[in-house]
Formats: sequence, C-alpha cells, structure tokens
Amino acid sequence: MASKRDAPYVCGIDAAVDVIGGKWKVLIIWALSDGGKRFSQMRRMLDSVSEKVLGEHLRQLEADGIVERTVFAEVPPRVEYALTASGQELNEALEPLATWGSKYRSALTDTCDR
Repeated sequence: MASKRDAPYVCGIDAAVDVIGGKWKVLIIWALSDGGKRFSQMRRMLDSVSEKVLGEHLRQLEADGIVERTVFAEVPPRVEYALTASGQELNEALEPLATWGSKYRSALTDTCDR
C-alpha cells in the first residue's frame, strides 16, 4: 500500500482524505459494510454512479488496501468486493461522521420547513 502522492502527508486527516476523497468512495465503503458485494449489486445500491467511476474507485480503494477483490473460479467468472480489516476499521471511524451528517440533514430539513 503505497501513497500516490509525491509529498509526505501533513497529518492523519490528510492521509485519510487522500484515501476517501471524492463523492463515491465513502459510499462504496458504506455499501460494503455489511459484507461482500458483486459489482452489479453495488451499482444498484449507488444508482447515480457510472460504471467507469465505480470501477476506478474500486481499483483505487483496492490499491490503498481498503477493499479486496476476489475472483471465484466459476463459469462465468464471479468477482466480489469486500472490505479488508483496514477498510472495516475505516468504516468504523466514519460512523461518527455519519451520525453528524444525519443530525445536520435533519436540522436543514427543520429549517426549510419553517
């Protein structure tokens, strides 16, 4: 798992944002939080993401050691993506952010209703 950056990270947040940066990576991690999924399953869960972007982000998360890709020797071949131990740990770290986001979204809705 090597950094794609030329410069060293400034702090832990810098390293984390480098891994989860972008709209879809956190949602991919969320989609895999309850177990492995096939590409088509994730595509349905995240219906606004294009196949190209989903594939790119999965490759990046795999390179960062967050997601593992397993190819099953079947005909036709079946590929499944799952969180690694590091990915599960990252998902747990994102839980407080999800809680904050739910509260924030609720507060926005309350403000808009007035």
